[in-house]
Amino acid sequence: MNDSAAAPSPELMATPLVWSGADGRILGANPAFCRWLGVSVRRLLGQPLASLESQGEMLADRLATPSTADTVRLPRLALALPGEAPRFADGWLSGFHGDGWLLEAHPVDEFQTADPAQVLPGAFSAALKGLAHELRNPLAGLKGAAQLLARRAAGRDASEMELIELIGSEIERLNTLLEQLLSPAPPRPHAPLNVHAALERVLRVVENESGWSVRLLRDYDPSIPEFPGDTDRLTQALLNLVRNAIQAGATSVTLRTRVEHGQRIAEQPHPLVLRLEVADDGRGVPEELAEHLFLPLVSGRAEGTGLGLALAQQVAREHRGTLSYRSRPGHTVFTVLLPLPLTEEENTEVGDA
Repeated sequence: MNDSAAAPSPELMATPLVWSGADGRILGANPAFCRWLGVSVRRLLGQPLASLESQGEMLADRLATPSTADTVRLPRLALALPGEAPRFADGWLSGFHGDGWLLEAHPVDEFQTADPAQVLPGAFSAALKGLAHELRNPLAGLKGAAQLLARRAAGRDASEMELIELIGSEIERLNTLLEQLLSPAPPRPHAPLNVHAALERVLRVVENESGWSVRLLRDYDPSIPEFPGDTDRLTQALLNLVRNAIQAGATSVTLRTRVEHGQRIAEQPHPLVLRLEVADDGRGVPEELAEHLFLPLVSGRAEGTGLGLALAQQVAREHRGTLSYRSRPGHTVFTVLLPLPLTEEENTEVGDA
């Protein structure tokens, strides 16, 4: 081997590479890394290298140790800028120029971005239809009982009538979902949707479900406008996220809404975006489920069906959005990003920019 031969420049290598200084902030990334992550190098410069890890803390833990020339393998890293869908890679981290870090990413199959409708299509479809058939009769019985209770409570306690109406509306929503499973129809046209009305409906359902003792907190941005969507589908997705949090042992769940400007969703820029977060203090996502979490029939509970997160992700996509998460024990946040329409005034400002 010729000792004078220089190692190829990272900029010219086909393997995705990103490197930082001793302070852990990104100094550069080669074109292969930028193409794979779907971002420009300008967006990466100055960002903490650890902030690219969107799920788990393997990279952060390793960066907290002194720099070393030894190469360390970090399997199944989920990398993304905040708010972006994660990309998965087997990472190799090593010391760089004596006082920095070099991360080499070898992309792997991105299970989390797979369309659930294309995963196990035959078995999944058959299981759903069988489940729908089994649920029809109990729901018919519940509907009849709710109607009987409504007649008996007519003119009496207003709070009792409110709960009975809630039971009836939830039964109707479940019947609609079952009909969609048994006889798939084209998606309904989107109509003006008030996200806070959907969140309040979710909270009412959860507050009246027995057996749970949890604080439900609101952190709303009241300026969020209505936007086109399917209220029933979005309500179901959010209800799944809140129930998952409670079933993971949360004692506190926060529903948070914010408007963000100039965000990207699935690599597409949007001038106005709704960030909707469901944050909890539960056990967090088990490490062994992280890479398959959004696949149907995957659950961390023996009694779980593994359908809730797959449905929630699908609903986000139906609204041209994304669903992602970050998790550690005691702090898990599921984030839905949805594009918002601009007002006429905002459209004019964007056009003049």
